[in-house]
Amino acid sequence: MPSFLLKTEPSEFSFQDLVKKKRATWDGVTNAAALIHLRSIAKGDTIYIYHTGDEKAVVGVARALGGAFEDPKRPGKTPEGKPKFAVVDVAPVGPVATPVTLAAIKGDPRFAELGLVKQSRLSVMPVPGAMEKVLREMAGLGG
Repeated sequence: MPSFLLKTEPSEFSFQDLVKKKRATWDGVTNAAALIHLRSIAKGDTIYIYHTGDEKAVVGVARALGGAFEDPKRPGKTPEGKPKFAVVDVAPVGPVATPVTLAAIKGDPRFAELGLVKQSRLSVMPVPGAMEKVLREMAGLGG
């Protein structure tokens, strides 16, 4: 099953906020490349929550409750019939045992092609299988 990394500013909406709410609609994505990735999220996909700002670390794991759908606040479709501005409902799975910092990710050559390293401003990105295995190990979640 695919996995993705979603970035958030913890002062606006943190992983702890997601845990308290038990579910949330992930919205506010406007970057074209990030929207392409967001639209590809499907029910059951693993979501790694990354805190930006001072923290700069993967701090939690969530699950997609369904596929991406049209943002009701910004309706519209692409020429292909996909939501122009997509959102996805997510629910927390749990915190990581060990936060995985941006410095640790950048310092590991196995992540050289990860969007977090190559396109640092991208807010939604896939985490390819081999990189996910390493990320899970670094986060103390097992392989």
